[in-house]
Amino acid sequence: MRITLVTVGKIKEKYLRDAVAEYAKRLGKYCKLEILEVGDEKTQERASEAEEAAVRSREGERILRQVKDDAYVITLEIQGKQMTSEELADKIEMLGVQGKSHIVFIIGGSIGLGSEVLKRSDYALSFSRMTFPHQLMRVILLEQIYRGFRIINGEPYHK
Repeated sequence: MRITLVTVGKIKEKYLRDAVAEYAKRLGKYCKLEILEVGDEKTQERASEAEEAAVRSREGERILRQVKDDAYVITLEIQGKQMTSEELADKIEMLGVQGKSHIVFIIGGSIGLGSEVLKRSDYALSFSRMTFPHQLMRVILLEQIYRGFRIINGEPYHK
């Protein structure tokens, strides 16, 4: 199975880069992982809704250029469906059984995802109704994907 993370912006903090690298290494046993970063747009402090929509649109164009037509796309959205770790593992496993060999997870920038990205999404996933820094979300998502593969393979993992 191929797992791709498409994310907006770069991770600046070394401790987060180290955590991403650690989970990427661990996931190598279970899937082919690719992490693609697209450029983020500067957003003015008091941007209007139209300005924010334009930023999301420009970031969205960059995101969608990275998504292959045959990929199953899961967007991370506050309003998405919340799942347990076991349910996420079941979702990943079921997608594989259904012949979906490439899953793309999309993490938007600081003001969210544009409408074109949301339209391309096959599934909206939420980790919480709270807002998390998108750089930290990468680590959380990779940990949950790793946990999911451990569950799928019946391997122990700290609860």
